[in-house]
Order: sequence, then C-alpha cells, then structure tokens
Amino acid sequence: MPAHCVLITRATNGAASDSGMNDELKRKAALAALDEVRPGMRLGLGSGSTAAHFVRGLGMRVREGLSVVCVPTSEATARLAQAEGIPLTVLDDLPDLDLTVDGADEIDRKLRLIKGGGGALLREKIVAASSRRVIIVADASKLVETLGAFPLPIEAERFGLGSTRRRIERIAGRLGLTGELRLRREPDGTLFVSDGGNAIIDASFGRIPDPEALAAALDGVPGVVDHGLFLGLASNAVIAHETGIEWLGG
Repeated sequence: MPAHCVLITRATNGAASDSGMNDELKRKAALAALDEVRPGMRLGLGSGSTAAHFVRGLGMRVREGLSVVCVPTSEATARLAQAEGIPLTVLDDLPDLDLTVDGADEIDRKLRLIKGGGGALLREKIVAASSRRVIIVADASKLVETLGAFPLPIEAERFGLGSTRRRIERIAGRLGLTGELRLRREPDGTLFVSDGGNAIIDASFGRIPDPEALAAALDGVPGVVDHGLFLGLASNAVIAHETGIEWLGG
C-alpha cells in the first residue's frame, strides 16, 4: 500500500542519544579528513555533528596560520565557523571549490548518501555540486548495506504542500515503497522551516533498493525543491570504526 502522511515533531539530530564513543569516532573521522586540507584551499563546510568536529579542527589550524576561505552549508555552520575565526564567503563570490567536507545520515559502500536530518540538504547539495572533491565523514553506525532506515528528507515548497505530498505518495507506491511521510515540525508544534524557507517531509521507507529510480522520480515532482538522496557527489568517505579509520572511494 502507498505511503501515508502524519505529523511529527522535529528530530534532535541524534545529539541526545549519541554515546561518548560515537562522538569520539565522529571526531576521529573529521580529523582524518582535515589532513586533506592544504594552504590556499577553497572549502565547503558541511553541517551536522560530525562536520562540526571538522569545523572546530579547521578553526584551530586557521588560528595556527593556515590560509583558507570557506563556504558554509547552513546558518548553524556559519555561526560556528565565525566563532572559530574561519574566513567565510558565499558561492556567488567563490563558485568553484576545491574540497567540501560534510557528514551523512546514512552512507553505503557505493558512496550513495541520505542527508538532511538537520534540514540543510538543499544548501549541502549545492555546495557539494560546486566542489571538485567531496569527503564524507561519519562514524561506523552510518555505514549501511541498503539506504532507507534513516527517514529520507524531502524539501518541499510550502505552497501546495498537500498536493506535493500526495504526488510523493503515488511515486512511493509505484516503486513499491511503504511507510509514513511525516511533515517535520519544531518541538513547539510549529512547522519546521529550512534555511531556504521550505518545509521538510521525512519519508520513512525503511529500505530504498533503487535510490537512483526514487531520486529521478522525486526530481520530476512539482513542489519538490530537493531531496536527501546524494548520488554521484561523494568522492571519498572517512568511516571511523572502533578498530580504526576506513577510507572509501578511489
């Protein structure tokens, strides 16, 4: 049967449930990616808890004299980078980036991702697409065989939102996907609004056997601004296991 829609409050991006071990693994993945940064680079700064470790590590390097200029993928990342003293600019002034380092909510061994748990997926995808190289940093819990256990964020224009959700339901049904479509809300019950001013629908499909087919279908829905399937964008991934660091990609 096709997916259906319910309303839930906004997730807390897992911050409350992260164990100290997971946070340490995130930090190790971020610092491994930091070794890829060279003086003079133009960098994209990702969003989320693992990317925040990268931003803090980069800030320390900048204070030691490293010269870089960076484009943040969210207002939250921009605030953190400013606090760290990292020079920032915008894509309009720096359209071609050398490297973006970002996190993921899920990643498979083909470097296909689900992103957008924090709601910054549109800016994250724009920055990633503007980068010569994209490194994803994650702890081992984010590495999966099949995408979909993490709800897929779908960013949608607020005008005609009900019609857009029904179109997504029909697409899900045609692709054999089931599960709830949840309109993201803040803890106080108000509508969650992305940095781009849009709503987020979280699709709990459980498994997405063919991410490419789903991405292509969603791309054709009027009202869908973008979605959290990041396909063909990641160059490498740094996965931190308790036993050490694993690099994925060529």
